[in-house]
Amino acid sequence: MVAALRLGLLLFLSPLRAAEPSTDLPSSPETPSKTRAAAWERGRSGPAPLTDVAKLCVCDLLVAQCDVNCCCDPDCSEADFSLFTTCLVPIVTGDSHLCSQKAAIYSLDTKANPPGRVFKLVDHINPSVFCIHATNYEQALSFRSPEIPTAENFDQLLKKYGSATFSAEPESWSVNSDASDPSDANESYRYEYGVPIQTVDAFLRLPSPVVSSWCSDANPAGFLVHQATKCIRSISVENCGNVQAVSMLFYINSSILAVPKSSQMVNITVRSVVVQSLNGRHTLLSTSHDLRNPMISGELCINVVHGVSYHITYTDAGEIIEAAASFVLGAVNKETLSIQQSFEISFTQVNTNPVPFSGNPGYVVGLAVRAGFKPQGSGIIQSTNKYGQLTILQSTANQDCLTAQEARIPVLFGYNMISGCKLRITAAMNCQPLAQVLLDLLMGQRFPEYVASFGNSQAQNVLDWVPITHLHTSEQSSCQIPVALEIEVKWTKYGSLVNPQARIVNVTATTTTTTLKKLPQGRERTIPITSSVVFTDVSSPAEPGYKAWPTINAKLQHDFFFPFA
Repeated sequence: MVAALRLGLLLFLSPLRAAEPSTDLPSSPETPSKTRAAAWERGRSGPAPLTDVAKLCVCDLLVAQCDVNCCCDPDCSEADFSLFTTCLVPIVTGDSHLCSQKAAIYSLDTKANPPGRVFKLVDHINPSVFCIHATNYEQALSFRSPEIPTAENFDQLLKKYGSATFSAEPESWSVNSDASDPSDANESYRYEYGVPIQTVDAFLRLPSPVVSSWCSDANPAGFLVHQATKCIRSISVENCGNVQAVSMLFYINSSILAVPKSSQMVNITVRSVVVQSLNGRHTLLSTSHDLRNPMISGELCINVVHGVSYHITYTDAGEIIEAAASFVLGAVNKETLSIQQSFEISFTQVNTNPVPFSGNPGYVVGLAVRAGFKPQGSGIIQSTNKYGQLTILQSTANQDCLTAQEARIPVLFGYNMISGCKLRITAAMNCQPLAQVLLDLLMGQRFPEYVASFGNSQAQNVLDWVPITHLHTSEQSSCQIPVALEIEVKWTKYGSLVNPQARIVNVTATTTTTTLKKLPQGRERTIPITSSVVFTDVSSPAEPGYKAWPTINAKLQHDFFFPFA
């Protein structure tokens, strides 16, 4: 009986939550007429605007700098307005769902001398018949999913909605909407995408060209925005010690705030320092913790910053926990009037899945083929770089094999690719060292041993990984050098006909070698080195049908012929 009653109440309460809330208020000493009048007084006025349109400016992109033709930019002065030709944003409004709201109108008075900006704050009327004219509480402006009764919250919902009438107003609702100020609440700040990274004095600088090719230090680095910029900096040997932007201290002297508007600071450490000579040769310094300030040495100015690379480490809560910078220092001579500086910033999140999937479960066309190694007695070991597990040689502009050893391109599922380079052979080259160099060029630093059969194969499930078969085609000769690497990936459609999943069933890597003939002294020869990947669909034709044709199993009753048998 009790169980039937609880079930009946569950069925009754489910549609009750989505019904229109009753306007009846809790019992009070006031008369019913006064109670209804108070409720009507609360709901007859429109909601207070959440945004001050006079302070809202969507075209304000540069920090502490005037944006061209942005009439609402607070950083612009009257002198800047006289140079404007138009207003990019002539009108700024708030919530478009309200029937009446404030609107900021911007225009240019070209007849004035000098021309100036005209600002007006007017009442904007929404002509839509579905606009919001009155509301009782802020939660009514957005859809809220009804709470489904369960065995855990049944008693709570019964107490709240079990009576004949109930109020949908929240317990924290206040008649005076100005009583609580969101700015007074204890908010937990965190970095969001695109927000400038704050430092103790201002923000993290990432110089970039703004109008011309000259560097502007007013460009802030945005959170999670990977950027790479190049710009020109004016410098001479006589004043190199006075230009802050060519000193290492200029880029690491200010600590980064772990989260916006906090007192927790993260110092920028020096990760590496590379010295660049006048002819472009790079040398990595063994000790990079000491600051190297620009200084005059003879007719040169050394320790001039040519490039800076920031690397920011953050958590999933939007908090920066580590910051490092890598520098490229160079020298300038008296003939140098300007240098080109390069800047870069990258981000890494901690405590994340080290190896992203390439499909769930089957491979997705265009995503990287997952590969790895299998040490003795353990699962598959993968590189944390998803696009650096199974790679082939990448073609370069100069097509020189000996200068393209580090250029690799990932193998993407479903993409047939071919790339290569040219090798210039001289008479002074020895066979065995050259063969090893070419093999490392084609195979990479470490060619993987296994490939994941599915896009989401787990590293601990070794049976879900396909071993790579290596084949060699060569001539019978004493000196053989590899000239080609061909990778064939066979895959099949797995699962239902409606949504088949791509599954790799076989991977073969074929290395082709050729004979290196001895060249006469002073002669040269150029041979092509190629690497390719081909994907082959080996699925059998899918035809709908029965796994086994049904059979008729007809049996008579045991006494069917009674009493004749």
